[in-house]
Amino acid sequence: MAGNWKMNKNPEETQAFLDGVKGKLPESSKVQTVIAAPAIDLTTLVAGAKGTPLQTAAENCYFEDAGAFTGETSPKALKDMGLDYVVIGHSERRGYFHETDQDINKKAKAILKNGLLPIICCGESLDQREAGQTNDWVASQVEAALAGISAADVKNSVIAYEPIWAIGTGKTASADQAQEVVAHIRSIVAKLYDAETADAVRILYGGSVKPANVKELMAKPDIDGGLVGGASMDPESFVALANYQD
Repeated sequence: MAGNWKMNKNPEETQAFLDGVKGKLPESSKVQTVIAAPAIDLTTLVAGAKGTPLQTAAENCYFEDAGAFTGETSPKALKDMGLDYVVIGHSERRGYFHETDQDINKKAKAILKNGLLPIICCGESLDQREAGQTNDWVASQVEAALAGISAADVKNSVIAYEPIWAIGTGKTASADQAQEVVAHIRSIVAKLYDAETADAVRILYGGSVKPANVKELMAKPDIDGGLVGGASMDPESFVALANYQD
């Protein structure tokens, strides 16, 4: 269960969140909890997550380790800080900041090279869904993102299916719609690699996931977890999501 805070919270608010979830997240190896926070909050997040089940993620990084790239974040520096994951390819990065499939592939390789794991986002717009283009569009995003990446690395990575029309809109893809696309993504990974790799890769659903709908979504056979926006920013809500099986 991964939370993506987007451009929200300062370090003080991050610490308040950590205090609010302390001792309340599942300790089971079957459940992983992750928070992706803005760069300004990562030092606080990493320090506060030590000794707890909570893992940590950056919301983006560059594909070079160092250099004259003003305003960018080094994947090597993120690893040195103690981060676990980096979210890449989010529709907001693709849409607002014009990131391409090739950019995302280079970032995935840089993340893996530095011993971090990528959470690779993909998803279609409402126009694409209504035009019947969902499967082809999502397949093209996944194929481009994974180009040149080994099966061993893919097995440890995460793919997040986030239909753009369901992000922050209050609309949620039905559990059946989410399952259909997530199963399609798994079939794409099997085609690119093999069934073992497709079974191992974790595929999340994102798009207005909240405590009220999480059980129905997570009951689907191919959905391995959620990438959660607004509902991940409140400690009580995030704890409820993480413990949805109880």
